[in-house]
Amino acid sequence: MRILLTGATGFLGSHLLEKLLDDHHEVVILKRTTSDAWRIRHRLDQVTSYNVDVEPIEAAFADQKIDAVVHTACHYGRNQDSMSQVINSNLMFGVKVLDMTIKYNAATFINTGTFFSAGSLLSDYLITYSLSKKQFVEWLKQSSNKIRAVNLKLEHMYGPKDDKSKFVPWLVDKMINGNDVINLTSGEQIRDFIYINDVVAAYVMLLKQADELPAYSEYEVGTAQPITVRHFVETLSDTVEKEKNISVKPRLNFGAVSSRQGEIMHSQANIISLAKLGWKVTTTLEEGLKSIIANEAVK
Repeated sequence: MRILLTGATGFLGSHLLEKLLDDHHEVVILKRTTSDAWRIRHRLDQVTSYNVDVEPIEAAFADQKIDAVVHTACHYGRNQDSMSQVINSNLMFGVKVLDMTIKYNAATFINTGTFFSAGSLLSDYLITYSLSKKQFVEWLKQSSNKIRAVNLKLEHMYGPKDDKSKFVPWLVDKMINGNDVINLTSGEQIRDFIYINDVVAAYVMLLKQADELPAYSEYEVGTAQPITVRHFVETLSDTVEKEKNISVKPRLNFGAVSSRQGEIMHSQANIISLAKLGWKVTTTLEEGLKSIIANEAVK
């Protein structure tokens, strides 16, 4: 299968790229000339790349016979980026790729959605992010009379090679490379943490079964076994202490930071529909965290 992958240089996209290539798919990626490709540099000679800042998106579709599109590119807007920047990345770019998917008769479009609700009380940047992602899903639904459309609502992914600005990599870095007290909230928030390989497995399975899916389908991706953030942090600290032989727990200062007003306190995936297709979680929390620490040790 020839698959067009967006967001291939990102956390999820890079792991997907590895798996798709290992499964002997032909992969076409869209990126920018300025994209930091450190995660996939060792694989670039195995893919066909198009730089969307210097050539039109249509070029990839016109040159290649694309069978399916996997859309993982997104913009969180964490760095005080404008609304227009976030909207252009999360909505307009996706719509352009969707247009070309329809025009060139690619059969399937798998989108990466979010469990965040645009109506939730979120921090300012997440409101713009979630609203733009929700709007794109509405256009995806409208297109399902022309292509097979799938939307995956992902819970809290974690794993090696994630962005250092995110919670889990930040914690790992603080635990391994720092000596300071780590100030945290009380950790009462309940989250559905899922390891990246299990997320990738959901995409791969849906690609294999695409012909049997309805015109539009939506699946939640998580473990369906949520835990408190405090339990996650303490399990991570136990893993770091065991694997790195350093003391971490005495530095954890729960309750030092106030929770954000309106923060989501409980998040849990409903995986019944996905499980009926044959998908299941195979990585325990301890195994996933150990993998992160092992990869951190290599750097």
